[in-house]
Amino acid sequence: MSSERNITHDARFLTHHALRIKGFAKSETLAEMTALEHAEIEGHLADLAAAEWAMFREARSLWQLTPAGKAEHPKVLAADVARIDLGAMKPHYRDFLELNTAFKTLCGDWQLRDGAPNDHSDQAYDHQVVRRLVDLHGDAAPVVTVMSGILARLSPYVPRLAGTCEAVVAGRTNMFTGVMCGSFHDVWMELHEDLILSQGIDRGAEGSF
Repeated sequence: MSSERNITHDARFLTHHALRIKGFAKSETLAEMTALEHAEIEGHLADLAAAEWAMFREARSLWQLTPAGKAEHPKVLAADVARIDLGAMKPHYRDFLELNTAFKTLCGDWQLRDGAPNDHSDQAYDHQVVRRLVDLHGDAAPVVTVMSGILARLSPYVPRLAGTCEAVVAGRTNMFTGVMCGSFHDVWMELHEDLILSQGIDRGAEGSF
């Protein structure tokens, strides 16, 4: 890629990185993930496509990185975090991992009840699980906020988690553990992947999923 299209620079890197995290994504989703304007995202995607780092799947209106774009990502990520004291993230990331363990249990309790799929017909049961989600979010929000102070591009996760938690409380059950709908689970998993990539952690070795 030419120096005129320096994807490692500021906002343009964010689009590349968000697409690496998501795997497949609409441009609108990337705009939400990065807190950038949609038109700016479209420009970045055009640059990535011109460099053959990304491709557009017309059938589903989804963007994805090409093998070349995936191979280039560690290089541009290294440039992005080079000025960050990642050691300062470690104690807060340990706090996040503890919350991640609790969140996995919570998701299981939301999806299953007595070993069978939860049909969400028992409002009392759902209510107590949702209250636990609210409590978990209350514990997670300051942790994510502190990490955002160290690595600023994490900051969009703070309002995104808050918004999805509010949606669950409002009765939108799919916003708890739904897939590819911007659910709390979706955002949480994106955050976890972002933290793993940014810190150069081997997920398998860490054993956190």
